[in-house]
Amino acid sequence: MNSHSAQSVSVAVTEQRPSMAVVDLIARVDGADPIELEPLYNVIDPDVLDSLCESSPGLDRLEFTYHGRRVTVEATDDTATETVEISLGEDSAVTDGAGGMVNTEPTI
Repeated sequence: MNSHSAQSVSVAVTEQRPSMAVVDLIARVDGADPIELEPLYNVIDPDVLDSLCESSPGLDRLEFTYHGRRVTVEATDDTATETVEISLGEDSAVTDGAGGMVNTEPTI
């Protein structure tokens, strides 16, 4: 696993499943024990997340909210190495500036 910054990581799926990398990154950034975090499957299906680098056509990017953070998981252009970029941002569930809630459902 190659870390780009404290809130971003590039993961070779042959070394670690993206779903586990998300949990590990959140735990590291927030200084938490991964075992104590809410199960990822309560937020998103880990199998969908792990399928980002499969050779079949399908998803190449997912965004969802987990543990109070906006998580973006994106397949890289280099399909030979089967890597994904995982980055964290602020939780967009706050408001849209007009007092309305912003959609926090996973986006494809």
